[in-house]
Amino acid sequence: MRKYSKQTRILVAVDCIIFGFDGEKLKILLIKRGFEPEKDKWSVMGGFVQTDESPSQAAARVLKELTGLEDIYMEQTEVFGNVDRDPIERTISVGYYAFIEINKYKTQITDLYHAEWIDIEAIPQLIFDHNEMVNVALNKLRYKAALHPILFELLPNKFTIPQIQTLYEQVYGSELDKRNFSRKLLSTGLLIKLQEKDKLNSKKGAFYYKLNEDSYKDNFEKFLNFIPNPQALLQS
Repeated sequence: MRKYSKQTRILVAVDCIIFGFDGEKLKILLIKRGFEPEKDKWSVMGGFVQTDESPSQAAARVLKELTGLEDIYMEQTEVFGNVDRDPIERTISVGYYAFIEINKYKTQITDLYHAEWIDIEAIPQLIFDHNEMVNVALNKLRYKAALHPILFELLPNKFTIPQIQTLYEQVYGSELDKRNFSRKLLSTGLLIKLQEKDKLNSKKGAFYYKLNEDSYKDNFEKFLNFIPNPQALLQS
């Protein structure tokens, strides 16, 4: 097979930023790096693209190998290619992000690489340019969540309006007006009110809701004005 002559070989890697919500906190899934350099320091999930796979296939494989998670929808963020980003060899990394409801996947996360959920507000110093990767992915998540109701993917099958508000406040790092949030949320037609109440967090209790799957699919593009002034929030 012919090859391009006089060209330097460059490694291609993938790095996966996995966001999760446990009902109270937005979190990110991190692991301890298992080899030098930066051994035992915190890292997002990553690995190299093999000759027989695409970057998206490599991201799915890496995620399964390091955490046991599979069939997770991931979306590409951007390519990270600073010349000195990896001190060993010239490496370009393709970033991916995903978001899951933590409690659905607790039993799938393996102990081999000590993957842990860390609060988004308490992310430690990560290896290489991984903190930048996380910031880029978080802004992508914020932008998409301002346009579409994707954050519902992070919620359990039944949830309360205060729980949804907590999730949005965690994602945007900003307090939202309670009455306006509730009014706008209910006006979307995306929720079905249940008769059951959550009485653990208040004496009065808060009604549980579930997602109206049909309305969710039909009105996915209707969410644009749900978050007030999303451009301002995206700067935070």
